[in-house]
Amino acid sequence: MYAYIEGELKLVNEDFIVIDVSGIGYEIWCPNPLRFQSKLNQELKVFTYFYVREDIQMLYGFKHNEEKDLFKKLLNVSGIGPKNALSIVSQTAVQDFALAIEQENDAYLTKFPGVGKKTARQMILDLKGKVDQWMQVQTDDVFTIEHEVTANDHHIYDEAVEALLALGYTKREIDKIGPKLKAQPSTSTDDLVKHGLQLLMR
Repeated sequence: MYAYIEGELKLVNEDFIVIDVSGIGYEIWCPNPLRFQSKLNQELKVFTYFYVREDIQMLYGFKHNEEKDLFKKLLNVSGIGPKNALSIVSQTAVQDFALAIEQENDAYLTKFPGVGKKTARQMILDLKGKVDQWMQVQTDDVFTIEHEVTANDHHIYDEAVEALLALGYTKREIDKIGPKLKAQPSTSTDDLVKHGLQLLMR
C-alpha cells in the first residue's frame, strides 16, 4: 500500500521512528531505528511495508529496499511473524542472509533469536533460489552477526551474557538487546555488562 514515506524525522526510539508528512505523524517500526538518529529533524525517506491482520495494523520501514524485500519474503516462511522477521533483518546484511540460504548454512541462521533448527530448515526450504539475486548487494551500515561478534570478542560477549543471567535477567530480555550489545566496542566483560545493564534498564 505504501511503497515509501518521505518527510521530516521527528522522533527516534529503540523500536520505531516518527516521520511527519504534511502534519501527519507516521509511526514506523524499523530494524535498528537508532541508525536514523543523525537525520533527526531532517528530511528522511524510508521504504515501507503496511502489515495488516484482523487484530493488528502496523507500518514497517527500512533504509534499503532490499531490506524491505527480505522482510516480506520472511513473512512468507511458515513460523516467521513480523517480530521475528524484523529481528532477522536488523541483524544481517541481505547478501549474507542470501548466501546462508543458498549454502544451506543452518549454523548461521540459528544465530538469530527465536530461530531453531526446524525454522532454519523451513527458511531454506521456502527461500532457496528466491534470494540469490541479493548475494552481490552491498549496503552501507548493516553488519552480519558474525562480524559483530568477532569485532567485540565472542568470549567477552558470552561472559557478559552469563553475568546478566546471574543478575536475574532472562534470556529473552538479553536476546532483545543482543544486537546493540554485540555492536558495542568493549575491551572487558565488565564494560559490556555495564552497557548491558544500561540497555536493560531503559
